[in-house]
Amino acid sequence: MATAGLARTLSTAAGATLHIAGGLLPLPSRGGHHLLGHSQGGIYPAGFLYVFMGLYYATDRGTDIPMAQNIFAVLYLVTLVLVFLIYHQTSKVPPFVFFFMCCASYRVHSIFVLRLFNDPVAMALLFLSINLFLAHSWSWGCCCFSLAVSVKMNVLLFAPGLLFLLLTQFGFRGALPKLAICAALQVVLGLPFLLENPIGYLSRSFDLGRQFLFQWTVNWRFLPEAIFLHRAFHLALLAAHLSLLLLFALCRWHRTGESILSLLKDPSKRKVPPQPLTPNQTVSVLFTSNFIGICFSRSLHYQFYVWYFHTLPYLLWAMPARWLTHLLRLLVLGLIELSWNTYPSTSFSSAALHLCHAVILLQLWLSPQFFPKSIQPSRKTH
Repeated sequence: MATAGLARTLSTAAGATLHIAGGLLPLPSRGGHHLLGHSQGGIYPAGFLYVFMGLYYATDRGTDIPMAQNIFAVLYLVTLVLVFLIYHQTSKVPPFVFFFMCCASYRVHSIFVLRLFNDPVAMALLFLSINLFLAHSWSWGCCCFSLAVSVKMNVLLFAPGLLFLLLTQFGFRGALPKLAICAALQVVLGLPFLLENPIGYLSRSFDLGRQFLFQWTVNWRFLPEAIFLHRAFHLALLAAHLSLLLLFALCRWHRTGESILSLLKDPSKRKVPPQPLTPNQTVSVLFTSNFIGICFSRSLHYQFYVWYFHTLPYLLWAMPARWLTHLLRLLVLGLIELSWNTYPSTSFSSAALHLCHAVILLQLWLSPQFFPKSIQPSRKTH
């Protein structure tokens, strides 16, 4: 089964490569959009095509299956190194937790080495960008962040947190060049498609309204299918997502005592000039931003587990609430792993997943934060 799945993945890249070789871009208007995505007709951004073209040629036009698996095994190890570098700089998670990250997830190993999804490629680039942010290389970090988005747009769940960090450090005018890097790279990578059919490429590659199939959902199995597919349910999730992001930005991330609109000012003109971000401030905002998006996703499929698997230990241990013991945290990790390994998903597994997400969200809200309120110096009276 794993070999068959791998063969299907490689044939996708092969089909896309043949279209380009013949001068026919795989865009919706040409009827070849299915070659760049899934059976529902959506496509991924251009970076996905380039990555899997490279995989296609590196595996003797899709025939060397062990080579493809070895490449993704190396990608898995590189991802772990990048994640460990992040955790090393934060110094918040006890070492014994890393055993579970490396050895206790059958689903993650399957996503990387057996299924060869593009999700691990996107997340490896994302973790590289976070390491660059921690090194204060914001321009290069934004470049890698945009590359990750070009492979799969789930990385945009980190974007609200990244925008907050950029505004905190640079203000609106200072953040514009960094945002321009992200946008320019998307244009460069997608240029062949944008020149041929810009509307088709943008509507398919970044299709935020795409309908998911109920049979594959991991997180909403306990709902009737009619509700799962209803547009009002999707809008309610979006509203909850944006509302919680706003609450975290106002109450947990922005702690200077000034209005959050002060982030638009040049840092030198603020009442409380910003201090250099600590590793924990950077990581906590980015990981929390992504996790909130996961909690309110319209549907989670099995390969989506890698979107947040490597961030869970940090979310559970770095900002600990007193009532959440080590044993309870391990129990939460175990239940999440069990939910993602239940196939097909059940009402119980989906409900358990939401319960675990709620526990993590609650402890993120109640726990001590890395953005303490600044104390304004009192003025002397004369």
